[in-house]
Amino acid sequence: MTVNLPHGAHGHRAYEPRTEPFVLAPHGAPLTSRTVYSAAHVVADPYADVSPDAPAAIDWDATLAFRRHLWSHGLGVAEAMDTAQRGMGLDWAGASELIVRSAAEARAAGGAIACGVGTDQLAAGVTHALPDVTAAYEEQLAVVESTGARAILMASRALAAAARGPEDYLATYGHLLRQAAEPVILHWLGPMFDPALDGYWGSTDLDAATDTFLEVIAAHPDKVDGIKISLLDAQREIDLRRRLPKGVRCYTGDDFNYPELIAGDDHGFSHALLGIFDPLGPLAAEAVRTLDTGDTKKFRELLDPTVELSRHLFEPPTRFYKTGVVFLAWLAGHQSHFTMVGGLHSARSLPHFSRAYELADGLGLFPDPNLAEDRMKTFLTLHGVDQ
Repeated sequence: MTVNLPHGAHGHRAYEPRTEPFVLAPHGAPLTSRTVYSAAHVVADPYADVSPDAPAAIDWDATLAFRRHLWSHGLGVAEAMDTAQRGMGLDWAGASELIVRSAAEARAAGGAIACGVGTDQLAAGVTHALPDVTAAYEEQLAVVESTGARAILMASRALAAAARGPEDYLATYGHLLRQAAEPVILHWLGPMFDPALDGYWGSTDLDAATDTFLEVIAAHPDKVDGIKISLLDAQREIDLRRRLPKGVRCYTGDDFNYPELIAGDDHGFSHALLGIFDPLGPLAAEAVRTLDTGDTKKFRELLDPTVELSRHLFEPPTRFYKTGVVFLAWLAGHQSHFTMVGGLHSARSLPHFSRAYELADGLGLFPDPNLAEDRMKTFLTLHGVDQ
């Protein structure tokens, strides 16, 4: 059997899918050498009569089932992050319900969970006073802490708009860290993921921003479990993690360079909190289990081939990587449809989807290759590519 994939302006080429998946049985035991979170997507309710700018309608059964899938392989779940379309279809009302529901599932499954804390209940397009930004953070922090989940203090569009310089970041984060009940993860999301975050930490000069970021951590090392860096700059992450106080983890958010960063060097390594580990979940878990045995070479042999797919999904405009992630979840059978909250399923092109299918199939990511092939053919036919 072959799949006719688009090729050139109006042509197509035959692709022969693999017949056997990279089969991995669930292995619920936690990973030991690295702490690994997969940022998980949400599944839209395709029957809901909503417009793209309406509050998200979520298929809760499918959304929570996907989290149980990740936990079954020993991965942690990073909940209500940008992979779950925070600020791109999922508002705070939906995110708060997602946090409460997922935290309850985590307790039942014995799975690790960390949840995003932001300020997205504040109206967009308005510059808010700093006390209001802080209060918004506090409200969300209280919700996450009430569930028993670890909090991730996410970068805030509202804070980026309100802050006059580094001192406002130092004051805001210092206040939040002093009152946090447990150590949190600090999240630095670069403008390639969200253009509204350009100049975060008070400067567009990344060296100056890094100094401010480290100053926040140095003032409260006992309240910082770790940092998540999503700047797609491997050397900057390596340099930063070497400057962290003892006991503060670095969680890579670099979806371009994660194998080398997780493997580490003679001076240390990164843990992981990655959106690409949503479609790579079982394979990523297997790779880290190999690393648990000390076999770095085998770890790289498993994970290095996935980078081409990740770089494809996260290609500019990077913020639309969620579309490819959900598309692959549909092809893999984790959901019955390819519909996204906020209408984001329209954010990538047919050639982009076709290449994503080809790369994922080549890695054996589809538990049922025949199902993936059938769904891909249906998708292509719907877009005018005869099969």
